[in-house]
Amino acid sequence: MVVVAYYSDPVLAYLASKSQFLRDAPIIQDKVSDAVLSNFNLKVGKSEYESWKNSLGNAMSHIMYSNAIPDDSGIAIEYRLEGRKLRMDFVISGLDDQGNESVVIIELKQWTDIQFSDLEEHVRTPLGKGLVSTPHPSYQAWSYQSHLEQYNQYVYETGVKVAACAYLHNCADSTVISASQYENALRRAPVFLKGGHLELQTLIESKIKHGMGIEILERIDSSPIRPSKQLADAVGNMLNGQEEFVLLDEQKTVYETIIRNAHQTQVSGKKVLIVKGGPGTGKSVISINALAALTGERLNVKYVTANAAPRDVFSAKLKSLVKGDLVKHLFSGSGSFTATEDDEMDVLIVDEAHRLRMKSGMFRNMGESQTKEIIKTAKFSVFFIDEAQKVTWSDVGEISRIKAHAAELGADVEIMELVSQFRCNGSDDYMAWLDGTLGVQENVDNYFTKEGFDFQIFDSPIALHDEIREKNKINNKSRVVAGYCWNWASKKDSKAFDIVMPEFGYKAQWNLSEYGNKWIMDAKSVDEVGCIHTCQGLEVDYVGVIIGDDLIVQNGELVTDPSSRAKTDKSLAGYIKERKVNAAEADLKADELIRNTYRTLMTRGMKGCYVYFTNEETRKYFEARMPK
Repeated sequence: MVVVAYYSDPVLAYLASKSQFLRDAPIIQDKVSDAVLSNFNLKVGKSEYESWKNSLGNAMSHIMYSNAIPDDSGIAIEYRLEGRKLRMDFVISGLDDQGNESVVIIELKQWTDIQFSDLEEHVRTPLGKGLVSTPHPSYQAWSYQSHLEQYNQYVYETGVKVAACAYLHNCADSTVISASQYENALRRAPVFLKGGHLELQTLIESKIKHGMGIEILERIDSSPIRPSKQLADAVGNMLNGQEEFVLLDEQKTVYETIIRNAHQTQVSGKKVLIVKGGPGTGKSVISINALAALTGERLNVKYVTANAAPRDVFSAKLKSLVKGDLVKHLFSGSGSFTATEDDEMDVLIVDEAHRLRMKSGMFRNMGESQTKEIIKTAKFSVFFIDEAQKVTWSDVGEISRIKAHAAELGADVEIMELVSQFRCNGSDDYMAWLDGTLGVQENVDNYFTKEGFDFQIFDSPIALHDEIREKNKINNKSRVVAGYCWNWASKKDSKAFDIVMPEFGYKAQWNLSEYGNKWIMDAKSVDEVGCIHTCQGLEVDYVGVIIGDDLIVQNGELVTDPSSRAKTDKSLAGYIKERKVNAAEADLKADELIRNTYRTLMTRGMKGCYVYFTNEETRKYFEARMPK
């Protein structure tokens, strides 16, 4: 029996018995390639085609020739999970020696060159044009196992036994891949290397003793996707007593509205809630509280952002509150919904919705519109948005766009607004002053009182950075950030400095690699400089901001200079091309993005903001508007 498509939205490329798989092995790459195109509408590149030929047709078929693996065990290839984005390479199913339904997940890699990564549970390997940090294969395999165990109702209610492993059939050197720093991942999902086929074969034989494999996979595939009781119990009450996540005033009102709508949309029509709010109004706090509460009620809900930094930071914070890695699957990127079914999710909570993109994928060529795809996927979708925080050329998150797609998909729309400001020590005066001074908003008072919020302008970047280091000694909640006006030299040379000002003897590195997206949490990262991409949506007590030459004063007016942005900055990618078509509109958009960037950077601090200006005239401009 061979199945290559069954259901309106297929989730796997190939399903067959072991005996059929072995007959197909010589041409398996063609069968899988054709099915991926027809089922998933994905074109297959030469490298992926060759990987199937080598990994499936050669490596796995050799292992599956074992007489101890039953002929009627089930084989699934390219089995999609979680919004149809994640794909399990190879799945074997059957019954174990106790008669329990059993599944073995195998992550296949052709890697030969593997290096250590500074990111937790990651390795570096050549992908595309250079070395890229990617999750350790054992971690990948285990994450698929975890998803089945925690979200597939049939698996957790019937007690299907799930095991996972990785097979790197071209890699003979265990120095990196089996190093002690990956002990946790290896313990959960062992890795087998070149020459380890007999050990992998033995593992499969121990888990799969009898057949019925296809039937088991079909039951798993047709199962509802809903959080397990274990996950719900662990997550539902984890924020109780956590001061950082306490809801205040109107935050509570928005939260209760989300909970009510989440319940109502389980039996009524599709709905969209748009929540407007500036920096520090509590958008992320509400999001995380709603995520925990609805998961606790066993609704299928995810926290979604386009920018990875908030996801990684909040995931790490929640992970510290519960045992194990139960929270991993609660977080998702905004590009994960290009191939999902209508109403597949109960609730999607989109934080930083102004950062949504039009297309998804590495090359921005997948899907139609992230906004539309999110609304389509969820019975109830929540968009937290501040249009004045759009900071890159590809940011298209707008209230008008959300409303238009909601109408197209027949979803009712409700709009709420968060007004009370809890960052910057609740200084509405500072926020108004900043918006007016930067020219982000018109007709705003260019004055504020310094009472309650510590705003200072520094004479040198060294003095600013030293003061942030001192503040950070209190509780590790102070960081330096900067506009992206310096090239990322340390990306290629880890010893190189990026932000260099020889007149002060100041030199520092961008944060973008060593600590990943959790830079804002690591104590050692206070010596580095963050950028908009790793701090937007997050907060510290004190923020130091280096404002570069992209924000200058000409003829007494504050203007922007896109040409002063670093060549390695992708935020304005598209500016030059668009300028050839309509220079005025392109300049206006670039101007808005640069001003928004500094507004965002200068509102990360709860207690204070310290600033250094590379441009003397810009410094004088701000000083003239400072409180006396």
